[in-house]
Amino acid sequence: MSIFLSKLGRFAFRQRHIVTLLWLALLALAGVGAATAPAPTNGSFSIPGTEAQEAFDLLAERVPEANADGASARVVFEAPADSDVTAPETRAEIERTLAALGESSPEVAAVTDPFTTGTVSEDGRVAYTSVTYDAPSMELDDSTRDALESVIDDARERGLAVEVGGDALQTVPEVAATEIIGVGVAAVVLVITFGSMVAAGLPLLTALIGVGVGVGGITALASVLDLGSNTTTLAMMIGLAVGIDYALFIVSRYRGELREGRQREDAAGRAVGTAGSAVVFAGLTVVIALVGLAVVNIPLLTEMGLAAAATVLIAVLIALTLIPALLGYAGARVHPRRSRETSPSDETASGRPAMGVRWANLVLRRPVTVLLTAVVGLGAMALPVTQMEMGLPDDGTQPTSTTQRKAYDTLADGFGVGFNGPLLTVVDTADAADPQGAADRVTAEVGRLPGVAMVTPAVLNEAGDAATITVIPDSKPSSAETEDLVHGIREAGDGIAADTGAEVLVTGSTAMNIDVSEKLNDALVPYLVLVVGLAFLLLTVVFRSLLVPLKAALGFLLSVLAALGAVVAVFQWGWLGGLFGVEQTSPIMSMMPLLMVGVVFGLAMDYEVFLVTRMREARLHGESASQAVVTGFRDGARVVTAAAVIMIAVFAGFIGTSDQMIKMIGFGLAVAVLFDAFVVRMAIVPAVLALLGNSAWYLPRWLDRILPNVDVEGSAVVQEPAADEAPESEPRERDAVTTRS
Repeated sequence: MSIFLSKLGRFAFRQRHIVTLLWLALLALAGVGAATAPAPTNGSFSIPGTEAQEAFDLLAERVPEANADGASARVVFEAPADSDVTAPETRAEIERTLAALGESSPEVAAVTDPFTTGTVSEDGRVAYTSVTYDAPSMELDDSTRDALESVIDDARERGLAVEVGGDALQTVPEVAATEIIGVGVAAVVLVITFGSMVAAGLPLLTALIGVGVGVGGITALASVLDLGSNTTTLAMMIGLAVGIDYALFIVSRYRGELREGRQREDAAGRAVGTAGSAVVFAGLTVVIALVGLAVVNIPLLTEMGLAAAATVLIAVLIALTLIPALLGYAGARVHPRRSRETSPSDETASGRPAMGVRWANLVLRRPVTVLLTAVVGLGAMALPVTQMEMGLPDDGTQPTSTTQRKAYDTLADGFGVGFNGPLLTVVDTADAADPQGAADRVTAEVGRLPGVAMVTPAVLNEAGDAATITVIPDSKPSSAETEDLVHGIREAGDGIAADTGAEVLVTGSTAMNIDVSEKLNDALVPYLVLVVGLAFLLLTVVFRSLLVPLKAALGFLLSVLAALGAVVAVFQWGWLGGLFGVEQTSPIMSMMPLLMVGVVFGLAMDYEVFLVTRMREARLHGESASQAVVTGFRDGARVVTAAAVIMIAVFAGFIGTSDQMIKMIGFGLAVAVLFDAFVVRMAIVPAVLALLGNSAWYLPRWLDRILPNVDVEGSAVVQEPAADEAPESEPRERDAVTTRS
């Protein structure tokens, strides 16, 4: 494969004009498609195979007037002190507001009257109205949201205490300034690493082109494929990180080849044939991890994984083709202005070994101490995982300063803590001899269950084949008591179905949250087996070893558990929450553990491939096991460190977004890369290799014979004679690296 990649790099270098124009054309095409396509929405959130989703589908089929897909706003009114909402003046203002809400937008489907529907608290101090819309929340016109906010502002100016909850005010997350800062930090790191603006600019430029092509294509297809807005954000996050990293490794190797006196085309070919091979296999591990999310059978996770995997593939293709093409334009400017020659040895100008070499020697002298310190430290960071509470975000996780959170708290004070998490019980009476009798029996039996604060009477649809019952728990939505109540209703429904033929299903956001958590927990082990198993096989082929891939997988588990522990400490416990913009603690998003496992595993293998392939290359050249570790750090530690800092900066940039899910993902991935790159790969990996010695590279002969030789180290390229410079290339004298006096 290295020979093919080397030829590809030389071709892209020679045909730089054509290659560059092709990528620019793809970028323009993606940009036009994104600009002319409808804005991405949140997509249709569904959890196939769960009872909550089954009930939701039944409701949409038999009670379409309920408009389950439509956006809703819960407008909450609170009476002044020593008064109630039924006071003549307060009631008049509320009714005036209700009328204004009904006329605020043609997308308004219905507005309930709290005085006729009974949505007034027992003490009379709190009332609420439900405003439903014809369109889903993310498809509402901006004018509709503006009109809703305008009506509320007018009511407040008239002295009415009113707040708004629900999903009608939900919008597509905006790009935060901190995301731009993350890219800026990456630029600074690249300049420091390369000492050249041109060399630093190439990875940034190609990464932005790759993200532009990937995200533009996703946006163009979002409406057709029903992709969510968070899908685009995750693709941008992953695409930027790996795009910069992959380009960084190839540019770094290219400069090393030039320092050895090779001509530019030959250097480009060798860089793509060696570092490019590592890029291909590192990219494959990321793609495997992201595509593997499809086994969970949650459409949102599948979309996010596939979209991010597509951006990773684009990043790999750009690194293999556009980078060598742009290197053809760069000339000798990829080197620092002041010094066009740097020694490839591990000795600095002062005669001291490089930092990577000094660190590797330290680890080799104290492998047990380093290993125990790293493992114990990561284990301590992982302890909060034992207290992790999972849930889906709702208005209760919003900052206390928002109107959504104020509405949530007011409802809890007026109607009870369980009022914000109602359980919608759907009764399928199609096979029941007495539909109304069966529905009434469900109401009676559910009302006797422990943990129930209130049950509304059953309401049959016109066809008489479905009924809906609202159950209000006496505990908060995310509590274990509410989860027990959901299971209790379902168990009671089994007996009712046997007696009456009516099937009882429980849905609603709280029930959906419980079902999602259970589904994700059930899918975690199969997903880990699939992804880690496939990656283990891939790394076995790459490293031709059994213990090295095993060590890589175990190290990943340590880093991802420690990262999840940090997420729990910050977002659930509130430790240092103000530092990261976490105004309100909340349960960890249900899909966060699985999403982190998928993304972090792929990214963790990047550093494993980049660092350990240099060690294996040294072993193939006859170095001892310990010296190979030093060589790997001498040639790769600086670049891997820069790549990790860049990736951390890019991920950390998303912490500033207003969307709680993206904020949590950005923080989790940044911390995971920090732990994996600087603790696992830089400490645990060399310590374990030092302890294992030559046995680390053991592979049974029978397995060695059947495994394909992919030559990820580029040995065939290194042994290949240098290619002649193409006529259009600059003379070698101009490429020679000289020292300025």
